[in-house]
Amino acid sequence: MDYRGKTVWITGASSGIGEAVAKEFAHEGARLVISSPEIEELERVRKECLEFCQDCLVLPLDLTRQDEFPQLVEKVLSDFGSINLLINNGGISQRSLVSETPIEIDRKVFEINFFGTIALTKAVLPVMLKQGSGQIAAVSSITGKFGFPLRSAYSASKHALFGFFETLYLENAKNGIKVNMIIPGRVQTAISKHAITSNGSAHGKMDDGQSGGITKELAARKIIIGLRKDKKEILVGAKELNMVHIRRFFPALFRRIAMNIKAT
Repeated sequence: MDYRGKTVWITGASSGIGEAVAKEFAHEGARLVISSPEIEELERVRKECLEFCQDCLVLPLDLTRQDEFPQLVEKVLSDFGSINLLINNGGISQRSLVSETPIEIDRKVFEINFFGTIALTKAVLPVMLKQGSGQIAAVSSITGKFGFPLRSAYSASKHALFGFFETLYLENAKNGIKVNMIIPGRVQTAISKHAITSNGSAHGKMDDGQSGGITKELAARKIIIGLRKDKKEILVGAKELNMVHIRRFFPALFRRIAMNIKAT
């Protein structure tokens, strides 16, 4: 698949995987729409992307303000006339025990990771149906494939994405809509620093596993290769990805291993 001249909209594009993916698509010659609540960081990313592409629209977006999504879609169409690829990358992680996490924290994680993601997808889908083509990707996690300590709401919200987006694919493959799940393992980003704790504050530090992960640039290259090949599930990481297969084929062994892995 050639993304040159195509409109690619990326949420969570002000840092981490989203920023790296935006820069890779800039090299591909795509017309970029980059979104997150962090306007200053988006402007920085835009300037760096414009060294390699001609069009990069900064479109601030808060995944909890879903009533604004239809207007944001209209803005993209006004500027670029089409939406060819939506990458739902924005989200938040969590670091807290189930026994210590109030339900309000669970709801917050779901509001951002699940409801915000599907609301934007539903706002974009009619555009793609009218076009007769389009590609929608959602960033889950390997913990969207299994549970893991201190990530109950995060893991659950990422599990939920699989059910929604698989259904989206089954309903719309005949309409020319491609759907892909991106499944990162350990990638060197600040996601663990911004993860929320049981009282809603930031975790504030990078997990050991995160710091030893692959670079966000390598992750972005793997993601784009997978999207270009239209792989339905794009696993991104290193040896930790083996846990996905162990969980599937040897669930008892998985539980023994997972209970002994350092969770932060």
